[in-house]
Amino acid sequence: MAIRQGSYEEASIRVLKGLEPVKQRPGMYTRTDNPLHIVQEVIDNAADEALAGFGKRIALTLHTDGSVSVDDDGRGIPFGLHPEEKVPVVEIVFTRLHAGGKFDKGAGGAYSFSGGLHGVGVSVTNALAKRLQVSVYRDGQVASLAFSGGDVIEKLAVRKSTNADRKQGTSVRVWPDAKYFDGAELPRHELIHLLRSKAVLMPGVTVTLTHEKSGETQSWLYKGGLRDYLMQTLPADTLIPLFEGEHYAESGETENFAEGEGAAWVLAFTEDGAPLRESYVNLIPTVNGGTHEAGLKDGLFGAVKGFIDMHSLLPKGVKLMPEDVFSRASFVLSAKVLDPQFQGQIKERLNSRDALRLVSTYVKPALELWLNQHVEHGKKLAELVIRQAQTRQRASQKVEKRKGSGVAVLPGKLTDCESRDLNLNELFLVEGDSAGGSAKMGRNKETQAILPLRGKVLNAWEVERDRLFANNEIHDIAVALGVDPHGVNDEPDFSGLRYGKVCILSDADVDGSHIQVLLLTLFFRHFPKLIERGHVHVAKPPLFRVDAPARGKKPAAKIYALDDGELVATLDKLRKEGARENSWSISRFKGLGEMSAEQLWDTTLNPDTRRLLQVAYGQLDFTATTESLTKLMGKGEAASRRELMELRGDAIEVDV
Repeated sequence: MAIRQGSYEEASIRVLKGLEPVKQRPGMYTRTDNPLHIVQEVIDNAADEALAGFGKRIALTLHTDGSVSVDDDGRGIPFGLHPEEKVPVVEIVFTRLHAGGKFDKGAGGAYSFSGGLHGVGVSVTNALAKRLQVSVYRDGQVASLAFSGGDVIEKLAVRKSTNADRKQGTSVRVWPDAKYFDGAELPRHELIHLLRSKAVLMPGVTVTLTHEKSGETQSWLYKGGLRDYLMQTLPADTLIPLFEGEHYAESGETENFAEGEGAAWVLAFTEDGAPLRESYVNLIPTVNGGTHEAGLKDGLFGAVKGFIDMHSLLPKGVKLMPEDVFSRASFVLSAKVLDPQFQGQIKERLNSRDALRLVSTYVKPALELWLNQHVEHGKKLAELVIRQAQTRQRASQKVEKRKGSGVAVLPGKLTDCESRDLNLNELFLVEGDSAGGSAKMGRNKETQAILPLRGKVLNAWEVERDRLFANNEIHDIAVALGVDPHGVNDEPDFSGLRYGKVCILSDADVDGSHIQVLLLTLFFRHFPKLIERGHVHVAKPPLFRVDAPARGKKPAAKIYALDDGELVATLDKLRKEGARENSWSISRFKGLGEMSAEQLWDTTLNPDTRRLLQVAYGQLDFTATTESLTKLMGKGEAASRRELMELRGDAIEVDV
């Protein structure tokens, strides 16, 4: 039966199978500017073997035909038939999005610590490769198979190993498919940094990079680990000797961490120069930081502030902030987390809330002890921190004087923050008065201001600029921000800007999304320079709370899920950790007003554990964004919107 274009019938619904979702939207699963991340997935698997204590060598080769191969001497991926799926296990690993040896975290699991539980991993590499071939050396046999675009093209072949073969390990050679990437070249500097960092984090493991074309081989083997690495790469002389330490939980500890969880760190403080900051979780580089870095910051601040208070070193009128301690710190942090949760599939930021408490709990007492054993060094560090605080306070006072005359009267509904430092201040535009009440109680009153909005904000797409202030809500937003409405070609006066971040905080449901769109429309149309300068953000509150029972090493906990997808992943994780089916309870937040102040702080306001997305034009330029918003928000665009819904309607799940 022929389907009329634009019609919506049963046959219009398409179910993506296997690795099709990756090919359709590769950007959801990996970086698409170059193929480095899909190669990193293979390197991470080799590193996980070394981390588990089963390998001493990782070798990467850049071939002349554009392919890349990764060899390790680990256990080798099993290639027998999977007991349930009746398919060779090595084939499942490379062709199924949610399969692998890292889900089994029990006492007999193959990997106690590995780079995450998204379960997409190397199957994404396979989906985006013209060809991928695997050879496994294990149990006196050699198994090999090959794929193209994620499909098996050479079935598993097994032969007996010979003297020429190595005893055990896995070899993966991949030809990335250029059509999925902006450029086919691997960024050499990033690749070298990645390989060197693996060697740093795994003392005793040799990592090599061979260029087939030139025959040149680079090799890294670190015996001294993090300390040697930081000393070699620090940009300037350190103020005090390096502070280093490591601590991993043992069974029976009272903090409720799983056995083996913890961190190793090395820190240095410099008076000038750009600080060096690198963090890792289970050897995965987290270039955008996350909760483990927040834990380091928290532990550092607690220890240094305690030392300053104990020795009465703080001058009158100076108030310390965590950033005063952290801003001059260079560090390498390597955390081990039993079940890391990352923001996004490419694992660049750690989201696990427990990681903050884990790192802070171990860093703070270690630094307190060190400072009290090295009082002179502690006083030098205190001087540096106090100078940072004084510089920050002077800068904010200058801003205050400049805008002191003729300031508009602030809206009565605004609950302002105490700080006047643009780098720290945040304004939350909160949907509804009840949520505004929770936010006021839960916020950090030093740096976070709350402006509750009543009802839906006016659709400002076609409102003339001189009529904007007729609307109370828009008037209050503009006055609170301290910036007048302007056009894209204007140069507005930002000297009155009162907040470095303006954060849209609405419910996680459809109504909340509508309010979010109305506010984004307002900012894009009438405050575009705020978006260009990176001031506008969207807060992402969770839709669900799961009350999980105690299971194995893990105590009872409250786990928050952003949406239905995260809820499914959370329940899968609980089952794999041994929780009995339906032993948990699930609450769906009808709105922010239902959250207690403490819940709102933990999930949405706390800079260390929240999810906050910066608003930018992304892949669209200003003109294309304008066209899209005109279609969505314009009064005379009903036909365009109907066409859009007919085209894209089947891709949306309706929240009734």
